[in-house]
Amino acid sequence: MHCIALRHLAFEDLGVLAPVLHEQGASIEYWDGGRCAYDDRAWLEADLAVVLGGPVGVGDEARYPFLRDELRLVKARLDAGLPLLGICLGAQLMAAARGARVYAGARKEIGWGTVSLTPEGREGVLAPLQEAPVLHWHGDTFDLPEGARLLASSELTPHQAFALGFGQLALQFHVEADATRMEDWLVGHCCELAGAAIDPCVIRDDARILGAQAAAAGQEVCRRWLKEARRCRAQC
Repeated sequence: MHCIALRHLAFEDLGVLAPVLHEQGASIEYWDGGRCAYDDRAWLEADLAVVLGGPVGVGDEARYPFLRDELRLVKARLDAGLPLLGICLGAQLMAAARGARVYAGARKEIGWGTVSLTPEGREGVLAPLQEAPVLHWHGDTFDLPEGARLLASSELTPHQAFALGFGQLALQFHVEADATRMEDWLVGHCCELAGAAIDPCVIRDDARILGAQAAAAGQEVCRRWLKEARRCRAQC
């Protein structure tokens, strides 16, 4: 298998998901947002595709035109029924590609916490998250796209995860975050943390305590998604 991952910040990469992809025999190719040639054919030929998070938003297309290219690529994979994992910005692009509104949330949701799974979420790909922490790091949210199946929510964000076609999974939270590299996030997003009056020491301490459990759960989510992706590719 070959996986293309759209990345927007060097430290917001596939994180703890990369070892799972490698153990399943997948090669990984990063495309860096705004600095790569968006090859539509290669994107659609890839067995797997992941759109990672970033500090820009779907509504920033005028200032960051590359987002138009990424929205086009996301829509193309969804329309083709191909496997796609969207994380944070990636999930927002998936929602937008299906006509849903993406907008600023009531307030930023940043820090280690949990999500509440719907009945379908508890029975499917996200089942490993029932008792596990995840990293929240977003200011925007989205309405649930028509035809999407809600999988998870939180008190602040009703739409935390949804599924579209088979192997098409959107996660507002970060299952990929590697807690051993938390300092990269804290420094890279220091202005955002300061603006939201969030203490980086709390996030750092929680990463030390919760990181291993979060990584194990995130990797199991990835394994389950890969099983769906294989079945999806076999049927396409």
